[in-house]
Amino acid sequence: MLTALVDYDSGNLHSAEKAFHRMADETGHGTIVVTSEPDVVARADRIVLPGDGAFPSCRAALHRFSGLAEAIDEAVTAKSRPFLGICIGMQMLATRGLEFEETEGFGWIPGEVVKITPDDPAMKVPHMGWNDLVIDNPHPVLAGIATGDHAYFVHSYHFKVAERSDLLAHVDYGGPITAIVGRGNVVGTQFHPEKSQATGLRLIANFLSWKP
Repeated sequence: MLTALVDYDSGNLHSAEKAFHRMADETGHGTIVVTSEPDVVARADRIVLPGDGAFPSCRAALHRFSGLAEAIDEAVTAKSRPFLGICIGMQMLATRGLEFEETEGFGWIPGEVVKITPDDPAMKVPHMGWNDLVIDNPHPVLAGIATGDHAYFVHSYHFKVAERSDLLAHVDYGGPITAIVGRGNVVGTQFHPEKSQATGLRLIANFLSWKP
Protein backbone atom coordinates (compact mmCIF):
# COMPACT_ATOMS: atom_id res chain seq x y z
CA MET A 1 0.00 0.00 0.00
CA LEU A 2 1.48 3.30 -1.13
CA THR A 3 0.57 6.63 0.51
CA ALA A 4 1.62 9.72 -1.45
CA LEU A 5 2.42 12.81 0.62
CA VAL A 6 2.16 15.56 -2.00
CA ASP A 7 5.03 18.05 -2.11
CA TYR A 8 4.24 21.19 -4.10
CA ASP A 9 6.55 23.67 -2.33
CA SER A 10 3.85 24.90 0.05
CA GLY A 11 5.16 24.05 3.49
CA ASN A 12 7.85 22.17 5.36
CA LEU A 13 6.94 18.50 5.08
CA HIS A 14 9.61 17.18 7.44
CA SER A 15 7.32 16.82 10.49
CA ALA A 16 4.46 15.37 8.45
CA GLU A 17 6.74 12.88 6.69
CA LYS A 18 8.20 11.78 10.01
CA ALA A 19 4.76 11.31 11.62
CA PHE A 20 3.36 9.35 8.66
CA HIS A 21 6.43 7.12 8.47
CA ARG A 22 6.17 6.43 12.20
CA MET A 23 2.52 5.44 12.05
CA ALA A 24 2.96 3.40 8.87
CA ASP A 25 5.74 1.47 10.62
CA GLU A 26 3.73 1.00 13.81
CA THR A 27 0.55 -0.13 12.06
CA GLY A 28 2.12 -2.01 9.16
CA HIS A 29 0.08 -0.04 6.66
CA GLY A 30 2.38 0.32 3.70
CA THR A 31 4.91 2.80 2.43
CA ILE A 32 5.02 6.60 2.61
CA VAL A 33 6.52 8.56 -0.28
CA VAL A 34 6.92 12.33 -0.58
CA THR A 35 6.35 13.25 -4.21
CA SER A 36 5.44 15.95 -6.70
CA GLU A 37 5.19 13.47 -9.59
CA PRO A 38 1.70 13.08 -11.08
CA ASP A 39 2.34 9.45 -12.08
CA VAL A 40 3.25 8.51 -8.49
CA VAL A 41 0.10 10.23 -7.19
CA ALA A 42 -1.96 8.48 -9.86
CA ARG A 43 -0.89 5.01 -8.71
CA ALA A 44 -0.92 5.74 -4.96
CA ASP A 45 -3.42 3.91 -2.76
CA ARG A 46 -3.86 6.96 -0.51
CA ILE A 47 -3.15 10.66 -0.96
CA VAL A 48 -2.25 13.31 1.62
CA LEU A 49 -2.27 16.99 0.63
CA PRO A 50 -0.75 19.38 3.19
CA GLY A 51 -0.46 23.13 2.81
CA ASP A 52 0.80 26.17 4.72
CA GLY A 53 0.20 29.83 3.97
CA ALA A 54 -2.70 31.32 2.05
CA PHE A 55 -5.40 29.58 0.00
CA PRO A 56 -4.68 31.43 -3.30
CA SER A 57 -0.92 30.91 -3.15
CA CYS A 58 -1.25 27.19 -2.31
CA ARG A 59 -3.79 26.68 -5.07
CA ALA A 60 -1.51 28.46 -7.57
CA ALA A 61 1.52 26.48 -6.40
CA LEU A 62 -0.33 23.20 -6.93
CA HIS A 63 -1.12 24.15 -10.52
CA ARG A 64 2.50 25.09 -11.24
CA PHE A 65 3.31 21.37 -11.21
CA SER A 66 2.05 20.19 -14.57
CA GLY A 67 -0.61 17.50 -14.24
CA LEU A 68 -0.40 17.26 -10.44
CA ALA A 69 -3.80 18.75 -9.56
CA GLU A 70 -5.38 16.70 -12.32
CA ALA A 71 -3.76 13.49 -11.04
CA ILE A 72 -5.08 14.18 -7.53
CA ASP A 73 -8.57 14.89 -8.83
CA GLU A 74 -8.59 11.76 -10.98
CA ALA A 75 -7.40 9.55 -8.12
CA VAL A 76 -9.94 10.92 -5.67
CA THR A 77 -13.04 11.36 -7.85
CA ALA A 78 -12.68 8.62 -10.47
CA LYS A 79 -10.76 6.01 -8.48
CA SER A 80 -12.19 6.83 -5.02
CA ARG A 81 -8.79 6.70 -3.32
CA PRO A 82 -8.78 7.78 0.35
CA PHE A 83 -7.66 11.41 0.65
CA LEU A 84 -6.55 13.52 3.62
CA GLY A 85 -6.15 17.29 3.34
CA ILE A 86 -4.19 19.11 6.06
CA CYS A 87 -4.55 22.84 6.87
CA ILE A 88 -4.74 24.63 3.48
CA GLY A 89 -4.91 21.18 1.90
CA MET A 90 -8.17 20.75 3.79
CA GLN A 91 -9.42 24.20 2.79
CA MET A 92 -8.88 23.39 -0.88
CA LEU A 93 -11.62 20.76 -0.58
CA ALA A 94 -14.15 23.62 -0.53
CA THR A 95 -16.10 25.11 -3.39
CA ARG A 96 -14.13 28.33 -3.07
CA GLY A 97 -11.84 30.31 -0.78
CA LEU A 98 -12.29 34.00 0.02
CA GLU A 99 -8.81 34.81 1.31
CA PHE A 100 -7.57 37.99 -0.43
CA GLU A 101 -9.46 37.03 -3.59
CA GLU A 102 -12.05 34.46 -4.64
CA THR A 103 -10.24 31.23 -5.49
CA GLU A 104 -11.79 28.03 -6.78
CA GLY A 105 -11.24 24.89 -4.72
CA PHE A 106 -11.59 21.24 -5.67
CA GLY A 107 -15.29 21.47 -4.81
CA TRP A 108 -15.44 17.98 -3.26
CA ILE A 109 -17.14 19.26 -0.10
CA PRO A 110 -19.54 22.18 -0.66
CA GLY A 111 -18.78 25.33 1.29
CA GLU A 112 -16.58 28.40 1.55
CA VAL A 113 -13.34 29.25 3.33
CA VAL A 114 -13.95 32.51 5.23
CA LYS A 115 -12.09 34.68 7.72
CA ILE A 116 -12.36 33.77 11.39
CA THR A 117 -14.45 36.39 13.23
CA PRO A 118 -14.54 35.66 16.98
CA ASP A 119 -17.51 36.96 18.96
CA ASP A 120 -15.02 38.58 21.33
CA PRO A 121 -12.98 41.21 19.40
CA ALA A 122 -10.18 40.83 21.97
CA MET A 123 -9.50 37.30 20.69
CA LYS A 124 -6.59 37.36 18.28
CA VAL A 125 -6.58 36.13 14.70
CA PRO A 126 -4.80 33.98 13.60
CA HIS A 127 -6.21 31.25 15.80
CA MET A 128 -2.96 29.77 17.04
CA GLY A 129 -2.16 27.04 19.52
CA TRP A 130 -3.92 24.14 21.22
CA ASN A 131 -7.68 23.78 21.33
CA ASP A 132 -10.17 21.10 22.40
CA LEU A 133 -12.00 19.19 19.70
CA VAL A 134 -15.79 18.81 19.79
CA ILE A 135 -16.89 15.76 17.78
CA ASP A 136 -19.98 16.49 15.65
CA ASN A 137 -20.33 13.35 13.54
CA PRO A 138 -18.74 9.89 13.94
CA HIS A 139 -16.22 8.74 11.35
CA PRO A 140 -13.66 5.92 11.08
CA VAL A 141 -10.73 8.39 11.10
CA LEU A 142 -11.94 9.56 14.52
CA ALA A 143 -11.82 6.12 16.16
CA GLY A 144 -10.31 6.57 19.62
CA ILE A 145 -10.56 10.37 19.39
CA ALA A 146 -13.10 12.08 21.66
CA THR A 147 -14.50 15.48 22.51
CA GLY A 148 -11.93 17.23 24.69
CA ASP A 149 -8.89 15.82 22.91
CA HIS A 150 -6.34 18.47 21.92
CA ALA A 151 -5.15 19.54 18.47
CA TYR A 152 -2.74 22.24 17.29
CA PHE A 153 -3.98 25.05 15.03
CA VAL A 154 -2.41 27.93 13.09
CA HIS A 155 -4.88 29.67 10.75
CA SER A 156 -6.86 32.85 10.04
CA TYR A 157 -9.55 31.34 7.79
CA HIS A 158 -11.80 28.33 8.26
CA PHE A 159 -14.08 26.12 6.22
CA LYS A 160 -17.82 26.87 6.54
CA VAL A 161 -19.45 23.70 5.22
CA ALA A 162 -22.73 23.98 3.34
CA GLU A 163 -24.06 20.73 4.79
CA ARG A 164 -23.89 19.91 8.48
CA SER A 165 -23.29 16.22 7.77
CA ASP A 166 -19.86 17.11 6.32
CA LEU A 167 -18.70 18.63 9.63
CA LEU A 168 -16.93 15.95 11.66
CA ALA A 169 -15.51 18.17 14.43
CA HIS A 170 -15.13 21.78 15.48
CA VAL A 171 -13.45 23.83 18.19
CA ASP A 172 -14.66 26.91 20.03
CA TYR A 173 -12.77 30.15 19.50
CA GLY A 174 -15.25 32.94 20.07
CA GLY A 175 -17.71 30.75 18.19
CA PRO A 176 -17.46 27.45 16.32
CA ILE A 177 -14.42 26.93 14.09
CA THR A 178 -14.33 23.97 11.72
CA ALA A 179 -11.66 21.43 12.69
CA ILE A 180 -12.40 18.29 10.63
CA VAL A 181 -14.53 17.72 7.53
CA GLY A 182 -15.39 14.56 5.65
CA ARG A 183 -17.47 13.24 2.77
CA GLY A 184 -17.17 9.89 1.02
CA ASN A 185 -13.50 8.99 0.55
CA VAL A 186 -12.32 12.50 1.51
CA VAL A 187 -11.41 13.92 4.93
CA GLY A 188 -9.59 17.07 5.98
CA THR A 189 -8.18 18.57 9.17
CA GLN A 190 -7.71 22.28 9.74
CA PHE A 191 -5.21 21.46 12.49
CA HIS A 192 -1.83 19.85 11.90
CA PRO A 193 -2.04 16.19 12.98
CA GLU A 194 1.74 15.86 12.77
CA LYS A 195 2.01 18.55 15.49
CA SER A 196 -0.95 17.38 17.58
CA GLN A 197 0.82 14.63 19.55
CA ALA A 198 -1.34 11.64 20.53
CA THR A 199 -4.52 12.94 18.88
CA GLY A 200 -2.79 13.61 15.59
CA LEU A 201 -0.89 10.34 15.52
CA ARG A 202 -4.11 8.42 16.20
CA LEU A 203 -5.85 10.21 13.32
CA ILE A 204 -2.94 9.45 10.98
CA ALA A 205 -3.01 5.76 11.96
CA ASN A 206 -6.78 5.67 11.43
CA PHE A 207 -6.41 7.26 8.00
CA LEU A 208 -3.77 4.74 6.94
CA SER A 209 -6.14 1.85 7.73
CA TRP A 210 -9.36 3.54 6.54
CA LYS A 211 -11.31 1.73 3.84
CA PRO A 212 -14.12 4.04 2.67
